Amino acid sequence: MEKIYLSDSGPKVSPAVYGFYRWKGNYVNEDKIEQIINLCLELDINTFDHGDTYGDYTCEEIFGNVLKRSGIKRESIVLFTKCGINIPHPARPEYRVKHYDTSREHITNSVENSLRNLRTDYIDVFLLNQLDPLSNLEETALTLEKLKDSGKIKNVGVVNFSVFQHQLLSSYLRIPIVTNHIELNLLNTSAFDNGQVDYIKQKYMRPLATSPLAEGKIANSNEKIPLRLRGKLEEFAGKYNSHFESVAIAWLVKLGALPLIGTTDELRIRNIAEAFKINLDRQDWYELYAVSRGEL
Repeated sequence: MEKIYLSDSGPKVSPAVYGFYRWKGNYVNEDKIEQIINLCLELDINTFDHGDTYGDYTCEEIFGNVLKRSGIKRESIVLFTKCGINIPHPARPEYRVKHYDTSREHITNSVENSLRNLRTDYIDVFLLNQLDPLSNLEETALTLEKLKDSGKIKNVGVVNFSVFQHQLLSSYLRIPIVTNHIELNLLNTSAFDNGQVDYIKQKYMRPLATSPLAEGKIANSNEKIPLRLRGKLEEFAGKYNSHFESVAIAWLVKLGALPLIGTTDELRIRNIAEAFKINLDRQDWYELYAVSRGEL
């Protein structure tokens, strides 16, 4: 895969990104993370998305341990991580309720923890996961700017921000926001209707699509629209000599979006990578869109 710019101000990344947002519990271990890293690098996916809470607060540290012993050069990969959501867990007894926190203290502590856990001197893109309505946004923005000036983070991004939230934070920042992770797939196209896709493109960014295969619903759901959509995808899979999941990802790629892979299934990851070989016809794109909206 040829590396592409995340935005006009952001770093170069692989056109597919691997994220650990679904990893939980005993499933998280060094062998499995090493297997995923090696598979991604084999497929030319060199960009990895973390969060402080992922894997019950363990993914960053395990990934960092694997990275240290692997011999992979830090400059050969791109690392995202984020903070903002605090989730109750035995590892965090101080959290009694799920809540948001983008205060100066929490952001600073989270960055320091992530740097230590990931065994790196810098984070390529640091993101705020949701907007904390109680935060002092001037303080939040100043904290992000100071961290960038220090070299500890190279770029700033956001997760699941509405257009208004995106505009609000931008108004306090003197540095650009380089990405907004949004849920976007053929079973959830609300980002077209609420203006997120349009605003992301207005800011010369590429949409970064979480749940690109709708958490497996495109493949497995027996509901009316997913069944009809899967039938159309399978029809096009024959046309493009590919897997129907690859066609579903090609629909996102045609839009200019980057799929954020969350699955641990090797075949599904390979299907996503194969999507970049498909040049989806414009009318096929619109036909899939119509089916996804129940219009066909």
